Amino acid sequence: MVAEQLEKRGITDPEVLAALGTVERHRFVDDAQPYGDHALPLGAGQTISQPYVVALMTSAARPESGWRGASVLEVGTGSGYQAAVLAELGASVVSIERHASLAAEARRRLQATGFAERVEVVIGDGTLGWPARAPYRAILVTAGGPKVPQPLLDQLEADGGRLVMPIGEREHQQLTQVDRWGEEFRSRDLGAVVFVPLIGEHGHSAT
Repeated sequence: MVAEQLEKRGITDPEVLAALGTVERHRFVDDAQPYGDHALPLGAGQTISQPYVVALMTSAARPESGWRGASVLEVGTGSGYQAAVLAELGASVVSIERHASLAAEARRRLQATGFAERVEVVIGDGTLGWPARAPYRAILVTAGGPKVPQPLLDQLEADGGRLVMPIGEREHQQLTQVDRWGEEFRSRDLGAVVFVPLIGEHGHSAT
């Protein structure tokens, strides 16, 4: 997976490559091809991103000071795989999931794989962030919204906090990186992607 899907497609961050080579993806999905180059379905109409997209988002979100000890917020826990990758890199992760059933299963998988102490899974509206643990050095949003929710921007560290999120319509988005410097936010386009919709007060409606 690392050699064929990541390195050949331009992922060069050695820490990210090592983390995706270490975290056992098959422990986070119930599928006959857990390492395939495609997204996989989870319960509640959600998906786990293909390995390349996980690597791309993780590489883009890397804090200037590195992952070790960084406070990170993930919006959209899913199976817990992305959170496990972040924890493997040394981050302290809060992951928000709006579906209680997925949150419970993710906690079970994280416990079984030894990541539970480094990942706190909470249930709530991810578009509101999780103020109790803010500010965050990095925020990863694993669902597509029409714009970056203001609460997430507010919860980024002001001296180089970084957010990565797919932005656009329900059917297609552009993966976007946003860096915060004081009250200035700088963004750049990382390419076209397709994610499930970000549902919540500052995202898409549920219907």
